[in-house]
Parts: sequence; structure tokens; C-alpha cells
Amino acid sequence: MSYNKFMDYREKAENLFLQGYNCAQSVFCAFSDDLGLDFDTALKLSSSFGGGMGRLREVCGAVSSMFLIAGLKYGYTTPADKEIKTAHYARIQKLAEEFKEKNKTIICRELLGLDVKVDSPVPEDRTAEYYQTRPCRRLVGDAAEIIAEYIRVNG
Repeated sequence: MSYNKFMDYREKAENLFLQGYNCAQSVFCAFSDDLGLDFDTALKLSSSFGGGMGRLREVCGAVSSMFLIAGLKYGYTTPADKEIKTAHYARIQKLAEEFKEKNKTIICRELLGLDVKVDSPVPEDRTAEYYQTRPCRRLVGDAAEIIAEYIRVNG
């Protein structure tokens, strides 16, 4: 993966977000070609994770998509192999820590400064004000950049 391609993931993810896709879809679908998934399947697979998992405001959807990508690239298939399982969980914790270093948390409501624990299931309209007041575009870009760099370094 070249450096230019690495930077393209951030831009691609941010552009998808600006088109109206949720945070999880934006990150996951930026990598869909590399993961061997058609775009519609990637959209469906990641659709539930937006808004911190269906607007529950739990783990940020962009972070969840980093984990989905890592699972497809490096995940384990042998449940009894504790060493491989441990290595994968360490990978996920490393990715989460990198996101926290940039953003202080991986929890959606904390990233957005919300007091609510569970939000309405009705998504907000994507208006110019929405994009100006939300950090989500940057968070989507950060997640795409982190996982792209991880892939670039680790193959």
C-alpha cells in the first residue's frame, strides 16, 4: 500500500460521510474494495454500528468499523487457539488506544459531548449546521487513517 493510497482512505471515508452515510459505513466502505466486498454488502454489514451502535451512543461507529476491518484482515477462525485469539484482541486494543490518543475516548456520547445514554432512533437530518457542529467527519477520518496505517505497516 503506497503512502498516497494510505492518505486516500481518510479522504474517501470523509467523503462518504459527507454524502450521508453513517460513521461506521463511511470507514468500512472506504475499504470495501480491499476487503473483497461489494459496496452494498459493506453498507449493510456496517449499517447497524452508526451513532455508537444504532444511536445507542456506545462505541463510536468509526471505531467499530476499524475493528470490523481488522477482523476481516487478521481475525481468527480457531476458537480454541488462545494464542491467536489473544494476539487479535491485543490488536483491537492497540487500535482503540490509538484512537483514544487522538480523541480521548472511543465512546460516541463522550465524543459528541452528549448527556444522553440512549438517543432517539431517528437520525438527524444532514444539514450544513450538522456537519459544522459535529466532530464526526474528523473522527471518521481518524479511524480510517489509523486502520490504513496499521495495514500499511503490518501487511
